[in-house]
Amino acid sequence: MSSTHDLKTTWQDRLAAQWTTVKPLAIMLVIGLIAGPLISNYVGWQVTRGSADRQSNASAVDQQAMICSAQAKLENGDPGALDWSARRELAEKHAVMPGRTTADSGVVNACINKLMAT
Repeated sequence: MSSTHDLKTTWQDRLAAQWTTVKPLAIMLVIGLIAGPLISNYVGWQVTRGSADRQSNASAVDQQAMICSAQAKLENGDPGALDWSARRELAEKHAVMPGRTTADSGVVNACINKLMAT
C-alpha cells in the first residue's frame, strides 16, 4: 500500500515540477494574447474598418475629382482664370458621375481645388 502511495506522490511531484517550468511561459502567452492586439492597434499596425472606409472614400473622391477637372478643362481651356462662382458652377456640372442625379459635395470641392491649381 505504501508503494502505491509513493507512486502517486512521485507522479504528483513530477507534474508539479513540470508546471513550475511551464507556468511562466503560459503566463507570458496569455499576456501576449491579450496585450498584443491592443498594442498593435494603438501603434497603428492594424487597419480598422473606419480607417479603411475613410481611405477608400478619399481615394474615390480624388479619382472622381480628377475626372471632373479633366472634363472641365476640356470645356474651358483655362478654368483657373474663372472667378470662384463660375469655377464652382463648372465643377458642379462635371462632378455629377454617371448613374447619379446630383454631385457629391466632396467631389465638387476637390474638383474646384484641382481647377484652381491649374
